[in-house]
Amino acid sequence: MEIAADRVVLIHYTLKGDDGAVIDSSAGAEPLAYIQGHGNLVLGLEKALEGKQDGDKITVSVAPIDGYGVHNAALIQRVPKRSMQGSGEIKKGMQFQAQTDDGMRLFTVTAVVGDMVTLDGNHPLADKTLNFDVEVVSVRDATAEELEHGHVHGAGGHHH
Repeated sequence: MEIAADRVVLIHYTLKGDDGAVIDSSAGAEPLAYIQGHGNLVLGLEKALEGKQDGDKITVSVAPIDGYGVHNAALIQRVPKRSMQGSGEIKKGMQFQAQTDDGMRLFTVTAVVGDMVTLDGNHPLADKTLNFDVEVVSVRDATAEELEHGHVHGAGGHHH
């Protein structure tokens, strides 16, 4: 069965940076399960997998625009520590979720100077080319319930 919209796909993958260092991998774990065409993967990888079948192996490089985006300076802001009350001691590298006009966004603390905290709302892999090695494990039609919920149920997916 070919990968197409509204199909459940299970893949094993390894993601590497341009330097060849492994960033993430499903090796030694359950395959990643997703529904094709529902934005569960970065756009460039989803496009590259379209039409592939069980057992296919591909290597694909995804440009930042089709991955986690290009760095946006407007997503960096400085806020007073007092605006982050209840977060304990604020340290570089900490991450927080916040509601924005575009929905929930993850912010990373990039600096703490005096009473000011610098937060970066860019994805940590923004501006990075994503190099994937992927093996398609299986492809099947999604159930009506999976399509309604927007995620895979059962093996490799979500359990209610």
